[in-house]
This record gives sequence, C-alpha cells and structure tokens, in this order.
Amino acid sequence: MSTPGPERVPSTVKVGKTTGQGKPPAKKAGANRPNAGKGGKGRKPVTPVKVSGGRNWGPIAVAGVVVLIAAGIIGYGVYASVQGSRAWTDKLADIKGVVNYRAQKNATLDDRTHKDGALTYLTSPPVGGSHNPTWQNCMGDVYTEPIANEHAVHSLEHGAVWVTYKQGLAADQVAVLQKKVEGKDYMFMSPYTGLDKNVSVQVWGYQYKTDDVNDSSIDAFISAARLKASMEPGAACSSGNTTTGPVTAATSNGASMDTATPGSSSGS
Repeated sequence: MSTPGPERVPSTVKVGKTTGQGKPPAKKAGANRPNAGKGGKGRKPVTPVKVSGGRNWGPIAVAGVVVLIAAGIIGYGVYASVQGSRAWTDKLADIKGVVNYRAQKNATLDDRTHKDGALTYLTSPPVGGSHNPTWQNCMGDVYTEPIANEHAVHSLEHGAVWVTYKQGLAADQVAVLQKKVEGKDYMFMSPYTGLDKNVSVQVWGYQYKTDDVNDSSIDAFISAARLKASMEPGAACSSGNTTTGPVTAATSNGASMDTATPGSSSGS
C-alpha cells in the first residue's frame, strides 16, 4: 500500500454575484471609474444648461402697442366716417344752447322776399326774414362798426355765418373771434348794438349765444352750418355791400334810400 501524500487543498476563487447564468451583472457605464467626476482621464462632466423661466416682454410690449395704434386708427376712421355722414342739422342739435328757429315754422322768420328800407325782425340779431336785395359782403369780412340787419340777413340766406359781438368787448377777445372769421369765405363779423351775450353766431334759422369767446361750441357751430345752412346753394358772398350803418326807410316812389353804398345793385 502506498502511503497517501499530504492532502491537497483546492484553491479558492471568489466569484461575484451571478445573474443566474453564471455571469456577473454588467456594470453601469462609468461606475467605479477611479477618476470619474474628478477631472481625470474619464468622461468630462456635462455642464447643466440653465433654462430661464421668464419671458422676453420687450417684443410682446411692442406688438401690443402696434395693435393698439392700429385699432385706434381703424376706430377713428369708423367714427369719422359715421360723423361725416350725419346731417348738419343733427350736428347742430348736438350743441347745447343752439336755438332752432326753423322748427318753429314761423312765417315771418321764413319769409325770404326782398324789401327796401328798414325792416323789423323777431330775433336779435336776426336769423331770417325778408331782407334787402343786396347782401352784405361775406368773404371773411371783419366790420368794426355795426352793419345793417337787412343786408346781413341776405348773406345768411346765401349760407354765410354771421359772428356778432357785444359793443365794447375787450380788444383781445374781439381778436379771438376775428381769427375765426378773417379770410374765410362765407363768414363775416361785426359788433352788434344791445346784444345780450358777449357773442352770438347765426346762420339762416339757427343761433348760438355765449359769453365765452373761447367756447368750443362756436367752432362746432361754424363747422356744422357754414354753407350747409344756405337757402340758395351756390349763391355768391362776394360783390355785396361793404359799408356799415343802417338803411333808411324807402321813399314814396318805392326806391330805397340806403346809407350804405352797395357793391352790387342786384341780389338773389
């Protein structure tokens, strides 16, 4: 019999946990790398991208302003179109304080016959009625003395606006009114004796009175009624009487003794 040798001890081999097939599980990429995340030779760390949570309001604000401006322009265009299509009588009716004498259907006020000599009127200043055959020149004329009602009413019939003011009104206030009249056709202006307000503006059948020469309603009245209030569209405002003062009574032979020398002996 042979003598057994020293017992052979098998070497031990450590094996990691297996996957069930005898193989260790795969490691995640980059795991256990000695220099990972420390600036070594491994993959460089990815710098996170910062995302701003706020909006850039500049372009949005600009776009909003553009939209508002466009809307305003369109809105004004619509408003202007509607206003432009409204009747001038409606525009006058919107002005508080305007008196519509046409609505009274008064035969004396509506009378448009030509008569010589001094005439009597229902309103002061007059806004209609029979009148002198010659109109007062109304091509932006500014008269510094009272003019004859009889000539002025004929001008109203032609579509002119007559601006009158109280005698003795301060010069600077008269100058404000003068700027509204001077050089503008179908406009004329004169002081008026016994006027109950500082200013009275009239066209045929309509009148507005105020104590304030800067009253915006004066401009609104002129804008709405000038020419449009004419009873004889197309009738002239030139070649009329250009002097001041009253007319006298007619003579017995029917001719008038007019102290204001007319620029034209005929009228419409």
